[in-house]
Amino acid sequence: MATPEPPPSTPARPASARLPAYERRILGGSALIAAPGLLAAAFMAWGGRGWREADGWVLAAAVVVAALLVRWQRRRLVYPLQSFASLLDALRLGDYSLRGRAGGALDDLVYDINALAERLQQERLQFEESSYLLGKTLAALDNAVLVFDQDTRLRLLNPAAQQLLQADRHQLFGRRAEELGLQPLLDQPSGQLLNHRFAGRSGRFEIRHAPLRTEGHGGRLLVINDVGRVLREEERQAWQRLLRVLGHEVNNSLAPIQSMAGTLATLALRDPLPEDWREDFRSGLELIGHRAGALARFLASYSRLTRLPPPQKREVPLAPLLEKVARLELRLPVTLEPGPALSLTADPDQLEQALINLLRNAVEASLPAQGAVILRWRVDDGQILIEVLDEGEGPPASDNLFVPFFTTKPGGSGIGLALARQIAEAHDGGISLLARTNTRGAVATLWLPQPGEHPQTR
Repeated sequence: MATPEPPPSTPARPASARLPAYERRILGGSALIAAPGLLAAAFMAWGGRGWREADGWVLAAAVVVAALLVRWQRRRLVYPLQSFASLLDALRLGDYSLRGRAGGALDDLVYDINALAERLQQERLQFEESSYLLGKTLAALDNAVLVFDQDTRLRLLNPAAQQLLQADRHQLFGRRAEELGLQPLLDQPSGQLLNHRFAGRSGRFEIRHAPLRTEGHGGRLLVINDVGRVLREEERQAWQRLLRVLGHEVNNSLAPIQSMAGTLATLALRDPLPEDWREDFRSGLELIGHRAGALARFLASYSRLTRLPPPQKREVPLAPLLEKVARLELRLPVTLEPGPALSLTADPDQLEQALINLLRNAVEASLPAQGAVILRWRVDDGQILIEVLDEGEGPPASDNLFVPFFTTKPGGSGIGLALARQIAEAHDGGISLLARTNTRGAVATLWLPQPGEHPQTR
């Protein structure tokens, strides 16, 4: 992954032949401290008894000793500060491994400088780890990610973007968005879907961009998502699942038909025919007809699922519709609990078909134990909820309950729940199938928006 250009380094301190002002002040101050003693010694040597050669040597020795003391004092004061300056200069250059040695009156300052170096070292390590993680994350993304500076020059891109633009990094880095043909994408509203041709490929893309700010300067983040490829992959997987199910169902019917047809053909070639040939032919033809009928019903169910017309909505009173659905089921009594007087905007035929499918599943689940089946409705958070409760074994632990042709019942087509959900979604609603919490069984919930309310996601 390309990285931004490093910022220019801080210029080094200019060298100077003269002593720094701080050292000159130390020397001057020390000389002023020594001056009264030197003047007193000179006055005592010069006064009263006249100047003697020994006095000159004493004065010279006092001057030399004062100079040495001034130099010693300067070193004591300046060298620690030079060490601190070297530590700070190392921090400025990014070397956080040096540490100062505590001692004397400057312990607190040494401690603070060492703590600062430790903190900067930890922060640099965290920054490097975060940068590495960010680079790996961007490299793993299928979306093309590009970052532009305030002059719309490209400063960062991931491998997906490089593949989309079909060029080397050094050819892309630093070029303007207009030169790369990406300025029209930055001018589009964020979240726009459009057809576009890149150097790497063409198709349908989702364009998202956002402003950035780095070191006080503006920039732009551009993310390009190839939604066409995602849709093609989903379509391919859907076709594979469909063909797998169709092949399974068709083979289940054709295999016995083919076997029985071969048996009947062999029987017809026998001469003379056995005495029970009529019965064999009749049972064989019945088997062929049964399997052909099952295959025809399966294909009819598939056709009904794929050719569901748009709902013809009108105002429908809910209670009479549910009473009618409850009366259609004769295998078990269905308890219709009273609810509020409601009307909804729906296609009554389609809604009735969806409820029949849910009620049929509930009855078939409750039949082995002769359990109760309850049909009720209520209003919750601006939505009309129609619930079908049974006392069966509960819903199977599977994520494929609403997948077409998936079934856990012997002889089931796997169409009922899928068709019911398709009808509910066509009415801006949905369906869920969950286990009951207070007793055994399942509860199927079909929710629809209440007239005048916006549909909500449950």
